[in-house]
Amino acid sequence: MSHALLVIDVQNDFCPGGALAVTGGDEIVTPINAIMDEFDAVLLTQDWHPAGHSSFASSHAGKSPFEMIEMPYGPQVLWPDHCVQGSDGAEFHPDLRTDGDLIIRKGFRNAIDSYSAFFENDHSTPTGLKGYLEARGISQLTMVGLATDFCVYYSAVDAARLGFDITVKTDLCRAIDMDGSLSTAEKAMREAGVTLA
Repeated sequence: MSHALLVIDVQNDFCPGGALAVTGGDEIVTPINAIMDEFDAVLLTQDWHPAGHSSFASSHAGKSPFEMIEMPYGPQVLWPDHCVQGSDGAEFHPDLRTDGDLIIRKGFRNAIDSYSAFFENDHSTPTGLKGYLEARGISQLTMVGLATDFCVYYSAVDAARLGFDITVKTDLCRAIDMDGSLSTAEKAMREAGVTLA
């Protein structure tokens, strides 16, 4: 049974000084690098939005960042412009090791956001990660990265739903924690069968 490390969105825009900075986002880089060699495979995800993405507040007249709107696929938080393809903000943190086996880019379809490493926010359009893991015989995943209560949470719950044995190392994640979103996410992960370590 192969065991992979899945590193979620450790990108400049999610680290201090970035467009959608997560407090302490840079603190996890060195300890993540330190555990990479313990796994059979290392996979990284990268938020990769086209300019003018539909999840950006700037794409909706009169709307501000962190407002909620209804999209065809359900409720959507409007974000500051972040992780725009080719920008410095979209690059991985400069100290993060990126010599892994696979980089999955998500959020590149203009009309739909993507928090999960497995599916777009319609919960049905796949990223291809499930097929890759199955082809490699990987059934066990340990997840780290940014942010605990959004992309890590959605990825972990999807992994559990798809039958993977999934652990989230909470010490190697950092959260946005909007209106109690961290405790809500942690409760939902536990209920889905995710191990929080």
